[in-house]
Amino acid sequence: MDIDTRLLRYFVAVAEEGHVTRAAQRLYVSQPAVTKQIKQLEQQLGVQLFVRTRTGMTLTEPGRVFAEHAPVLLAGWEQMLHATKSGASRAGKLLRVGFIASAANEFTPEIVAAFRRAHPGWRVDMRQFGWTDPSAGLAEGDVDAALVRLPFPGHDNYRRQELFTEPRWLALPADHPLAGSEEIELRELWEEPFVASPPENGWWRDFWIGADARPAATAVIGAIARNTDEWLTAIANGFGISFTPASSARYYPRPGIVYRPVRGIGPSRVAVAWPAASEGNPMVRDFIRCCAEVCAANPQEG
Repeated sequence: MDIDTRLLRYFVAVAEEGHVTRAAQRLYVSQPAVTKQIKQLEQQLGVQLFVRTRTGMTLTEPGRVFAEHAPVLLAGWEQMLHATKSGASRAGKLLRVGFIASAANEFTPEIVAAFRRAHPGWRVDMRQFGWTDPSAGLAEGDVDAALVRLPFPGHDNYRRQELFTEPRWLALPADHPLAGSEEIELRELWEEPFVASPPENGWWRDFWIGADARPAATAVIGAIARNTDEWLTAIANGFGISFTPASSARYYPRPGIVYRPVRGIGPSRVAVAWPAASEGNPMVRDFIRCCAEVCAANPQEG
């Protein structure tokens, strides 16, 4: 019997979360998609894996047996996938580095230059990922390492080294009543609509609407954005405001949008992350070293 590894990932997520909605958020997919895949897996196996109740999903006895083995099988497959893709990169003297938005800010070109000086025969392929993949390619094994912002869903599955922290500022329309403030109190924003990433992004989305620092019931969503251009357009059109790294004021200046510091909310953390399969790759280790040395030599303010 052949089973798609996607079915295994969906099963493991539901088994560990005990709830289809939470599993969907963890997987960045819709709830109906998870339900459909679980039913398909049960049909292929010919057994019922879960008992569905009003409070969630409970494993049946066959489901518990399957849950003991599925994570091991899935981990082995993912390790093989990462190792194979990484091996292809080494053969081509290519280091694949994923990043989200501005990556490590102004440090990124210097990090790449430092790595290339140490390994002149190697190329660095910088691959940008949208907000629908906060792991910047790590989750699919598409990169050897990634410059990411913590926290992101599943970050505990990867090795990571924090490089620096950056304050969370606010992006808002230039004609907003708070736009004239030199600094804004978090409490002033509780009734404001926010421009947010898609709901399936789970607590990555929650972090960037400030749900970690205020009551969840105060979060009002005015618009959804899947990338930086959609985000800037929604704010400029007055659909909402948004938390963002302080560096966005330098990277994304746009008429009709202003950026202001906020009191009462914690910072974003920038890190380099890599899968366990890359642990023994000397090129990845050198890239991590370059990241750490460059960022330590140029400490961020704030």
